[in-house]
Amino acid sequence: MVSIDFEKYARGQRLRWWAMRFVVYGLLAAWAVICIFPLFWTVSTSFKTAADVMKGNLIPWLDFTPNWLGWRSLGLSPDTIFNVSTVRDEFMRRLWNSMVMSITASALAVVLGSLAAYGLSRFSYKFGYMRNSDISFFFLSQLIMPPVVLALPFLVLYKELALLDSYVGMIAVYTLMVLPIVIWIMRDQFATVPVELEEAALVDGLSIWGAFLRIIVPLVLPGMVAAFILSLILCWNEYFFAALLTSTNTNTLPVMIASQTGSQGINWWSMAALSTAGILPLVFVGILLEKHIIAGMTAGAVK
Repeated sequence: MVSIDFEKYARGQRLRWWAMRFVVYGLLAAWAVICIFPLFWTVSTSFKTAADVMKGNLIPWLDFTPNWLGWRSLGLSPDTIFNVSTVRDEFMRRLWNSMVMSITASALAVVLGSLAAYGLSRFSYKFGYMRNSDISFFFLSQLIMPPVVLALPFLVLYKELALLDSYVGMIAVYTLMVLPIVIWIMRDQFATVPVELEEAALVDGLSIWGAFLRIIVPLVLPGMVAAFILSLILCWNEYFFAALLTSTNTNTLPVMIASQTGSQGINWWSMAALSTAGILPLVFVGILLEKHIIAGMTAGAVK
């Protein structure tokens, strides 16, 4: 008769469990360092001197003493914040342009994309040989096309319509750019809502719009917020169309960041300061809407 040492077996199981946790958390920690290091390098570089940028000094007050060089070049350091600065005025104008165009385009994309996604998830359409699934894939296929293919057509079209270097033109481009993503996200969100809820609302006397606004929208609001944040990030970081279709009035922050690279080399500290200033608004938005983002991601995972 074979005897089994249950204590030894349990001890082996615990060792394997702890070993697996050590490996998993070790890999997660290593990946977190890899992901966070570029952000840390960017923020720390904005406080370095010109020599420190290329010498690999990383840890403030240990490898180098911060002197606000990058922020001073923008007129945003403690000793220059109250002085007149044309660079700071230009930075604030670019920041304002990015905020207005990104927020407006993202909100417009969420509204239009939600309506389109609701229609695709609740009604059956026929456009030639195309059905709902074909129409949905058509929207997604717009992301496959490289933006450079649209450069010349958009440039000629905007010149004829007098939309170059205008808010309306850039908001339209940004909205078209993120609309397919919003439609796909919101289509899955609407699919998780039972049709019986709308039918019950219609029986109670609500119209289709009433059922949509009072019953459906509150249920998919976390998904709408998540789609808005994703759209905002894409619009905020967009460079190609901003550099192509703007010149003086509506230049955005990414264009200003890229302009720190010139024939004389790269102005690392100014670029780092501009990049840090460009990252912070998205960080604040993410913190404020964290609850809705997590709820939207959870709903998608359950789906």
